Amino acid sequence: MQKNEERFTDKANIYKQFRPSYSKELIEYLYSQAGFNQESIIADIGSGTGILSRLLIERGSLVYCVEPNDDMRQTAENDLSEFDNFISINSPAENLSLQNESVNFVTVAQAFHWFNREMFKTECQRILKPGGKVVLIWNERDYQNEIVKKDFIIREKYAIDKKGLGIGGGFKHEYQKFFIDGIFDYKKFNNDLQFNKDGFIGRNLSASYAPKKEQHPEKYHGLVNELSELFDKYSIDGILNYPHFSECYIGRV
Repeated sequence: MQKNEERFTDKANIYKQFRPSYSKELIEYLYSQAGFNQESIIADIGSGTGILSRLLIERGSLVYCVEPNDDMRQTAENDLSEFDNFISINSPAENLSLQNESVNFVTVAQAFHWFNREMFKTECQRILKPGGKVVLIWNERDYQNEIVKKDFIIREKYAIDKKGLGIGGGFKHEYQKFFIDGIFDYKKFNNDLQFNKDGFIGRNLSASYAPKKEQHPEKYHGLVNELSELFDKYSIDGILNYPHFSECYIGRV
């Protein structure tokens, strides 16, 4: 059975190219209301190609980018090595190679669902300074929208497995028990996307459950063909508006 940290092997380039960034309003909220500042020391766990990490690094915070997948981590290293406040670490979420009480915040963007939650919580409790918080972040589709619903049906049809696919409605508040006494702050910010056809198809192919052309050619071509038809039906002048938002859960653990 494929390990979680191996699920994005050979997908780093397409992930970097087609995965959307996070809402500017989300980052502004973190730095204006949630306690982040340029003096913050942040551990970004499951940092992947560095999409969230870059936004934090550019604000001046020191960021430990913790990523166990070699392809994803090396892509981030190539892109972010110019920053003095970027530190790359090869480590799983359940056994972090960071010192006790060494960070102000732990961030997890688009990755928490891959972790062993109890083991990760223990590690967060160990590495966070007193009063430190965990911030769980997702870019999420608006599943109330017709285009998104039809997109999900296609993705589910051709998925190589259901891990990471979600339930057609996001992860929502099932993670409440991760935080002390189930208490957390939840914020949601609009992050609608505008895709050309390559971008729309590429975004879907970057998912962990999406078939790779070399390994599952029939599923791959079926997925691409149906996504192309969906794009043609709903796009206007070659652009598809895709309802989308960024959300975060912030609390102590």
